[in-house]
Amino acid sequence: MIERSDRPAPKSPSPDATALAAIDAAARAIAGVLSIEDVLQLIVDRVRDLVDARYAALGIADDRGRIERFITAGLEPAQRAAIGPLPTGRGLLGLIIREGRSYRIASIGEHPDSSGFPPNHPPMTSFLGVPVTAHGQAFGNLYLTDKRGEREFSEADQRIVETFALHAGIAIDNARLHARAGRAAVADERDRIGRDLHDSIIQSLYAVSLSLEDVPELMSETPAEAEKRVDEAIESLHLAIRDIRNFIYGLRPEAVDGTQIVAGIAALAQEVREGSLIDVVATLDPSADPGLDEDRGLELLSIVREALSNASRHAQARRIDVLLGRTPIGPVLEIADDGVGFAPDRPVPEGHHGLANMRARAQVIGGQLEIDSRPGAGTRVRLTIPGAAT
Repeated sequence: MIERSDRPAPKSPSPDATALAAIDAAARAIAGVLSIEDVLQLIVDRVRDLVDARYAALGIADDRGRIERFITAGLEPAQRAAIGPLPTGRGLLGLIIREGRSYRIASIGEHPDSSGFPPNHPPMTSFLGVPVTAHGQAFGNLYLTDKRGEREFSEADQRIVETFALHAGIAIDNARLHARAGRAAVADERDRIGRDLHDSIIQSLYAVSLSLEDVPELMSETPAEAEKRVDEAIESLHLAIRDIRNFIYGLRPEAVDGTQIVAGIAALAQEVREGSLIDVVATLDPSADPGLDEDRGLELLSIVREALSNASRHAQARRIDVLLGRTPIGPVLEIADDGVGFAPDRPVPEGHHGLANMRARAQVIGGQLEIDSRPGAGTRVRLTIPGAAT
């Protein structure tokens, strides 16, 4: 049977209960995958099994209709390599790209749009091609060939693949959004690290360099002053080294694993304790773990890191208390220090974004952030976290 481009394909019957169960299982398998590469390969593998095709492929075309990615199933790696470059979108592949609708063909070689196969390509006869779309956007096309045990793919096969293609389009869209969000998160984290480095370590090192500029002259004129300058510079460099160590500790994967909230808070507290002369006391109730997903867990741990960083680098604190406990309204996290404090209602100096970052992250996780501080009385950061009330 040949479905020609000048005639709409007949409406296929709806899949039966067995086919729907198979589609549901395949859709569930791809729905939980967030890596775009894994999603694409899993889609091809699953659709091949759904209609018992010998070969399957997913072609993704660029704006000019040329295939830029081609993921296959059923071909051994050596076979795939022997075929050579990706198809460009000619022949039947290009027909579906141009027309954006399904085609079911009994014999590829008999179709007028067929352009033949390249050298080393395995022989293929029956063909089924279906577009993959989501929210009105085309993501690519599914190509299946050689229905096992049958002369051609059936109308039921076409409907099964069309139904699965809807789920595949949503899965591809979700994976792309996840990748885009991941890139944005990396960019935000780079910006945060850059701001923190500029606000503290870089400025400290610049101040040290300025203090040492006239030391050569002072060595001959006022040796005592030169010695004092050098001693102060050494002390400042020690503090800068401590801050750099804290940054390195904060970037360790085990300290920012969003799935392990209690362990992550403990690790961050331990890192500040080891990297400074501050007494950091962590009292963490494991039953108060709010059970956030990984992304929101990372946001929470970033708040902890920001609060600990502020207390250790700016507050001149001698002690920091970290408390995670249960309350009737849900888990509550508190980070309190005995440092110099500040006036929260005062304008924030240009280039200092720590408090704004913490408030923004609290909004992301749906938490309520309160900051209580005043000059000379330390600072208390209190975050009420979404979670089961107790």
